[in-house]
Amino acid sequence: MKKVIINGANGYVASHFVKKLLSQNYEVIALVRDNNRATSMDRMIEVLSEIDDYKGVNYSKLKVYSYSLLEENFSIPTEQLEEIYSGNPDFFHFAACLKYAAKDKGEIFETNNDGVENSIKTFLKYTRPASRFFFIGTVYSCGNMNGLFEEIFYDNEDITAFRNYYEQSKRFAENIVKKYIEQHNLNGYIIRLSQVVGNNKSGVTITNYGVFDFVKRINGFCNKYPNETVRISIDSESTQNLISINNVIDCLMKVLIEHELPLIIHFVGRNSIKNDNIIKHICKILPINIIQNKALETVNMNNKEKLIAIGMKFTSGYTSTNILFDSKNRDEITGICENEITEQSLYKMLEYYIGKLQKRLL
Repeated sequence: MKKVIINGANGYVASHFVKKLLSQNYEVIALVRDNNRATSMDRMIEVLSEIDDYKGVNYSKLKVYSYSLLEENFSIPTEQLEEIYSGNPDFFHFAACLKYAAKDKGEIFETNNDGVENSIKTFLKYTRPASRFFFIGTVYSCGNMNGLFEEIFYDNEDITAFRNYYEQSKRFAENIVKKYIEQHNLNGYIIRLSQVVGNNKSGVTITNYGVFDFVKRINGFCNKYPNETVRISIDSESTQNLISINNVIDCLMKVLIEHELPLIIHFVGRNSIKNDNIIKHICKILPINIIQNKALETVNMNNKEKLIAIGMKFTSGYTSTNILFDSKNRDEITGICENEITEQSLYKMLEYYIGKLQKRLL
């Protein structure tokens, strides 16, 4: 069975991918950073234990290595790297800095640009031409563009073309991959993800990003100020493109077995969800009445509304989006997927996630 190498393997999507691979008897190499609290192995096992799917998975084919994304050869001894990259493995670059603010610009670009270039250099140094390099990007590297975001490369642009430095760094990273494909014969591919949420069947949701970052903050507000009516600067008719974690993993598994692939593939939901529907779901579950007002400015908010707005510094940039994402390449590879987000499955995820937040307070 094929060997798969994953860096940033303890992340949300990556860890689900690891567990699915193990359940299918793949040999998995997980590259994970040590930290002051735990070793790379402990961190990997901890996150895998949180995933309910694939019970009874055999971990005998999992090897975990501590690595340093920015150091030459990942700070892994040559003998180990030769073993890690032996055969013709597929390499998935998940490692990323998820910060977005101007104050973190240096860290964002160091991790998301220098890190991917170092991964490519290490990959090319130790693999044979048949090995494939997959960069996990985001469809939100589209920035502020209007119209259809296609499954093609786009030129680097100034920060004014993006909502934040995270988006800009991911666009730049794609063009680093492009450079190595064109100039160094990298067998490389780009997979752009939309907003990855929970499992659409079980409702289990352990991500804290996007919609669920917003929900976490609203839940905290409700614990302090229950039964309030608040106005929030949201365009009720705008949409969120959500894709379930099990949908993403199904798509990744199909990519893995395909021999001929397009350079860029969008993993996106076929039908986006309106902000209005998301807000109504939240108000059914939590003791709050949210009034959506896209014209609301901070100067006209009361103190409690300003408190919510402060916590929405990141998500506020995505409350007025109606982005169209091309998915022809994905459709050719994966066909019809049964794990699309519906109103019912999203409500189930919100119930699960809010219930989990409430249990932590008990």
